[in-house]
Amino acid sequence: MATPHIEAKKEEVAKIVIMPGDPLRAKFIAKHYLTEVKQFNQVRNMLGFTGFYKGKRISVIGSGMGIPSMAIYSYELFKFYDVQKIIRIGSCGAITKDITLATKILVEASYSDSSYSYVQNGSRENFISSSLSLTNIIADKALEKGLKLIRGNIYTTDVFYKDSKEDFKLLSNYKCLASEMETFALFHNAHLFNREAACLLTVINYLDTKEEIDPIEREQYLIESIELVLEALL
Repeated sequence: MATPHIEAKKEEVAKIVIMPGDPLRAKFIAKHYLTEVKQFNQVRNMLGFTGFYKGKRISVIGSGMGIPSMAIYSYELFKFYDVQKIIRIGSCGAITKDITLATKILVEASYSDSSYSYVQNGSRENFISSSLSLTNIIADKALEKGLKLIRGNIYTTDVFYKDSKEDFKLLSNYKCLASEMETFALFHNAHLFNREAACLLTVINYLDTKEEIDPIEREQYLIESIELVLEALL
């Protein structure tokens, strides 16, 4: 069964999917961590692969950037490929300097001022939670491995380049720690199909000062997140 965006047959996609934003990161995960790898998608260069991690069958595919792109791919994976769990691995910008750069945020809920949920199915919900059981599994594995992370809420926005100031008071009402552009759509679609979704983000910059971590360091922190999620899925 192919969709307009994924050319795979249903059986070629695993029930568990890891979704970085960049399709080249999906390729990196497949190449360095999975065995018996088979590529299932190259439409629009949104690369997707299925393989095994220590005997566990896992797929990995990019989500692209922004709510619309994440919405399309996660919707199709849940609805047409019967995927049961999707874990987003990505980056974010801290809203407050109380959070240090390179901090890992395990997302508990996403607030958004996007119209996605309303247009998609009439829902006016703008604050959507992750799947508690899946989120707890990742948290437990981080504790076991001695990796520090914080659990909290994030802000998912449609706009990367804002000319207006953030309404930080509103964001503080939802206790948002950082900002990114995809998670709200993933969580909405997971709720829509009664599936599981989680998100692990790394703080790479501050929104106000634009201070950021070095790109080489950024890749190292991404590797830590990849390995944490893979181990948690076992």
